[in-house]
Amino acid sequence: MKICFIPIDNRPVCYNLAKDIASIDENIELFIPPREFLGDLKKNAGVNEILEWLENLPACDAMVLSLDTIAYGGLIPSRRGVNDKGIIENYDDIKRRVERLKPLLEGRKVYAFSSIMRISNNNYNEEEKEYWKDWGKKIFEYSFSGFNDGIPSEILEDYLETRRRNFEINKLYLEWQKEGIFDTLIFSKDDCAPKGFNVEEAYELERLGGKTKTGADEIPLTLLARAIEKNIKVFVEYTEPEYKNCISNYEDVSIEKSLLGQLELAGFTAVTSPKDADIILVVNNFIEKQGELVMGWDTEPYNKIFTPPPDKPYAIADVRFANGADNAFVNQLLPKIDLNNFYGYSGWNTSANSLGSLLASVKIRWNAKKFNTSAFKKLQMIRFLDDWAYQANVRGIIASPCNIKELMKPYEKTLAEIFLPEESEEFSYSFPWNRKFEVEIN
Repeated sequence: MKICFIPIDNRPVCYNLAKDIASIDENIELFIPPREFLGDLKKNAGVNEILEWLENLPACDAMVLSLDTIAYGGLIPSRRGVNDKGIIENYDDIKRRVERLKPLLEGRKVYAFSSIMRISNNNYNEEEKEYWKDWGKKIFEYSFSGFNDGIPSEILEDYLETRRRNFEINKLYLEWQKEGIFDTLIFSKDDCAPKGFNVEEAYELERLGGKTKTGADEIPLTLLARAIEKNIKVFVEYTEPEYKNCISNYEDVSIEKSLLGQLELAGFTAVTSPKDADIILVVNNFIEKQGELVMGWDTEPYNKIFTPPPDKPYAIADVRFANGADNAFVNQLLPKIDLNNFYGYSGWNTSANSLGSLLASVKIRWNAKKFNTSAFKKLQMIRFLDDWAYQANVRGIIASPCNIKELMKPYEKTLAEIFLPEESEEFSYSFPWNRKFEVEIN
């Protein structure tokens, strides 16, 4: 199966993870642009280069597209509203660009998503407009209260104009949907709170016939799963079933609703009995409030005895903490992993990120025409080294990006005994965006 895949940007979880998941099945040929074409924290994607790459692409069975990459140069540029030269781009500028994409999609099976511009509740401007460092929190408060607490008029108008521009582009995609351009079109609610401009825009897009979903970075992977047209029956087993209606950090719906949305989009059917399921999805959910180690937000760790499902394949979504694993749960899980029934682990960033990426790997492994055992083991090594070893442990003890090889070695040894017992592998670590938030593992 030939699949074209356009990521949001060049982060490991957007670029490498897609390739690692697809490699589980040697029957899948993933066409992905050269990494240097894609954007990063400070650089927009080379849209012309990507469009030329698409124009010369062989016929594919499916196309999975992050529309923000073509429209704005990536997810982060979509919020900043300027090109690489610092020039503000208006609606007509963006429309001309995406109109070049449109004929490349006609007659293809296209699974696409576009983000609803987020509004973060802080004064942290690393991924936002420059003035967010002074006015971000107040703009967030204005978005649901309507009260302007001293925001300069020119700043507020600039912010609102960028929102209007992106919203109109999303409405343009709805027109394309009516023309039959997309097999699936999703509008993502990125880092969403229960109130705000982005919530209002989501309601309006739904009223106009659009489909919205909480999440962002994982959606291309969820759509990759959807492109594998094989329905799988899944039974969901929560470690804290009485708390499945609690809302995760950075999301606007309960963990249960978030999961059901991911299952539907990825092409799974939820069943009510484990005996009717093809696979068991174990969700290590939180009690009342999701924790987050790097932010110092505590929650009650897993304190039961974990027993893997005895007679079914199973996968683990570890969402008790945002941005990293639950150490107590992983310490119980690792000694009990049987690779014959174990279909994967994920515990990175938001609950939606973990769920969507996990379902993609489960779908591809389940449906693999030529299952690559080594690729699956590599994928699991990287996920545990990233989500557990680094995010939940090493990240908290370093002040800035540095050489973490020695800090990671004990975790490498533990994991290699499970996933690579007969192989000798060297792992290297880097920080592609020169910040602690994401690590690249090779």
